Amino acid sequence: MQRFVTAYVKRVLRETNQVQELEVATEEGEVAKAICYPDLTGFVHEGDTIILNIVAVELGLGTGGYHFVVANLTRPEQEATKAGHIIKLRYTPLQLNVMTAEEEGSPLRDAILRTESLDKLPVILCPLHSFIAPAAAGVKVVKSKAKVVYIMTDSSALPLAFSKLVTSLKLAELVDVTITCGQAFGGDIECVNAYTALLCAKAIEADVAIIASGPGHLGTASTLGFTGVEMGWLIDAVNDLGGRAIFAPRISFADPRARHRGISHHTITVLTRLCHTKATVVFPLMEDEKAQLILNEQINQSTISKKHDVVWWDGSKAINLLKELGIPIESMGRRYEDDPVLFLAPAAAAMWAISH
Repeated sequence: MQRFVTAYVKRVLRETNQVQELEVATEEGEVAKAICYPDLTGFVHEGDTIILNIVAVELGLGTGGYHFVVANLTRPEQEATKAGHIIKLRYTPLQLNVMTAEEEGSPLRDAILRTESLDKLPVILCPLHSFIAPAAAGVKVVKSKAKVVYIMTDSSALPLAFSKLVTSLKLAELVDVTITCGQAFGGDIECVNAYTALLCAKAIEADVAIIASGPGHLGTASTLGFTGVEMGWLIDAVNDLGGRAIFAPRISFADPRARHRGISHHTITVLTRLCHTKATVVFPLMEDEKAQLILNEQINQSTISKKHDVVWWDGSKAINLLKELGIPIESMGRRYEDDPVLFLAPAAAAMWAISH
């Protein structure tokens, strides 16, 4: 299996300052889609010869069917135009320098140094990237002028620009500021780690922070082999910093895999094994009484209710807002109509968070 191929750019389909969506043709004549991140390789143009990484498509992974531009052979010279001395994607061929909020010279440095506590800032912890849409809508439907900050971790996709969902949420003014931390990059603000990203959200006067990975959550059908394990230490981080940890559980009654039916084993593992402090876990009110009884039984059997504060809340108004705005409500190939409870959970968590 090849990892790299040479191709040329047929068309630029979509372009922003941070991402280009391309139609490309390989030397073998295959026409495909590709993503270019100008921060890494510079902008490409029609007719340019490029090198593509094709491994994700070859393996059939969930990248949306995209190849990724590694280099532009027609225009190989790419200036490092960003300010800042902090390197992300460190020690890889595509490492880039950014200005992080914490470093000397940053206009946010002094504010972060003065911010020692989250001072009860509500932080909604979302184990899936798709949860940020109902979570953000949940905040805004209760308090339309609330300042919502999305913190993207580095456990999944690293370029924030890959997320079309975030673009939609910012255009709809459901997310006001984005912060990328760790090796993730491309947010309105860059931070070195999740702790300082949380303090940064407080320093810029967020009303609510939503923290989640980028697209591309990974699982291996094993107890601990999934990217969402970060939710455990992130709950502890929020509490250590004096915030309020509100967890949006992953729930499904449409997932064909038994381990994800009702409350996902990922959520149970995080809440009963991986975190060492208490969160408020918000479950959505449902019309299906049988489903609610199943969740209640799982909550009690798993000991979630002994270790955390469990509340039930209505998240339906947030879903209605997303529908009015035309923002897709989908995750892992399932839409809201296929699996309502999957999306009602983060919506309910956010609505409860901003109401209390």
